[in-house]
Amino acid sequence: MTPNSSRPSLLILASTYPARVGDGTPSFVRDLAVGLAASFEPFVLIPAVPDGAAEEHGDGIRVRRFRFFFRRWEDLAAGAILENVRSRKSRMLQVPFFMAAQFFAVRRAVRSERPAVLHAYWIIPQGLVARWAAPRVPLVVTTLGGDLYALGDPVSRALKRSVLRHARAVTVMNADMRERAIALGASPNTTHVMPMGAQVAQFADAAAGRLSRAADGPVRLLAVGRLVEKKGFHLLLKALAQIDPATWHLTVVGDGPERHGLEEAAADLPVAFVGQLTREALTHADAEADVAVFPSVRAASGDQDGLPVALLEAMASGCAVVVSDLPGLDEAVEPGVSGLSVPSGDVTALRDALATIIGDAPLRASLGAGAALRAQSFDVATVADAYAGALEAAIRS
Repeated sequence: MTPNSSRPSLLILASTYPARVGDGTPSFVRDLAVGLAASFEPFVLIPAVPDGAAEEHGDGIRVRRFRFFFRRWEDLAAGAILENVRSRKSRMLQVPFFMAAQFFAVRRAVRSERPAVLHAYWIIPQGLVARWAAPRVPLVVTTLGGDLYALGDPVSRALKRSVLRHARAVTVMNADMRERAIALGASPNTTHVMPMGAQVAQFADAAAGRLSRAADGPVRLLAVGRLVEKKGFHLLLKALAQIDPATWHLTVVGDGPERHGLEEAAADLPVAFVGQLTREALTHADAEADVAVFPSVRAASGDQDGLPVALLEAMASGCAVVVSDLPGLDEAVEPGVSGLSVPSGDVTALRDALATIIGDAPLRASLGAGAALRAQSFDVATVADAYAGALEAAIRS
C-alpha cells in the first residue's frame, strides 16, 4: 500500500502486454488493471519487449518491465510465449533466463510494494513463479486457455497442479476450463468463470456513425487474431473459396507464423492481410465490417481459444458474428440471436453459415443488434467489479 492511500496494493504478473498503449497487442491485462485502480493500487510487472519502456505511469497504474536476455534477441514475450517458441525453437534458450529474471523481479517487487494480493495471468509461467517467489502473498491465478489446454506432459501437469492447489482463487474463460482446472486441483468453491472484459463503449461508439452495413457491394467480412493454427483461418479460406467471390471481401487483421501460408492460400481470393492494427484502427475495422468470423479449432498441441477479446470487440461494434462451437465462444454467442455457431473444424458447415449470412441482409442486421446487446455484459467495467470482488475475497481468506 502506498503512503496516504487506503487502497490495498495489487501486484499483477503477465507476459502479454502492449509495448505502447494502443499498439495493437492484446491489452486485456492493462484494461483490467486500469479498471481495478478504483479499488487497488495496481503495480504491473511484465517482461521486456522490443520498444517497451522500462517503466510507465498513467491511468492509475504503474508498470515495470524486467530484463531477462541479451537485448538483441529479447523477444520471447513479444506476443504469445507459447506460439513464439513453437514458431522458432531457438527461443527456448531464453526461457530459463526469463524464469530466473521474473523470479527475482517478483521478489524485489514484493519487498518494495508489499502487495496485499498477487494476480498472475497464466498458470505457467507467471503463476508458477508467484508460487515460488511469493508463497506468503495471497494468489489469484487467471488462465486464458493456452497453458490449461496445452502443456499436457506429466511435468507440466504436476507444475500446474501445484499452482492451482496453492491459489486462493482461479479464474477461467469458460465452463469447460473450470472443469479442467478443478480436475487439476483447483478448489471448486473458488474457481470462477470470469472472462476478460472488452472496451465495449469505445468499439460501440466507433460503429455508431454507421447507419447501415453493406447497403451495396460485397459483404465485408473480418477475421481478427494471431495467425496461428488454433484461430482456424486456414479453414475459413477453404470455406470462402466455395462461395462466389463477387459477393464478399475478407480483411484479415493480425500477424503470426502462418501468415505466408495463408497468403498463398488466398492468392486468388478477395482477401486483404493488413497485419496487426492499433486499437484505434481496429475499432474502425470492426465498425466497417458486416460480419466477423472466428472459426477457432483445437490445435495439434492441444491449445485452443478460451474466449477471444477480439470476438467481444466485434460484437460490441454490432457485427454479425460466425463462430465455431468451442467452449467459451459458444457461451458468448447465442445461436440465432447474437450470431451463428458451427461445429469446430467443419468446413462445409462454415461455408453454409457464411453463405447464409452473406445472402441475407436482414439476418445480418438482426444478429448484429443482438451481438451488440450481448456484448454489454462483457464490458471491462463490469468485469473489473467482478475481479475486484475475487481479489478482495482472496485477501480475506
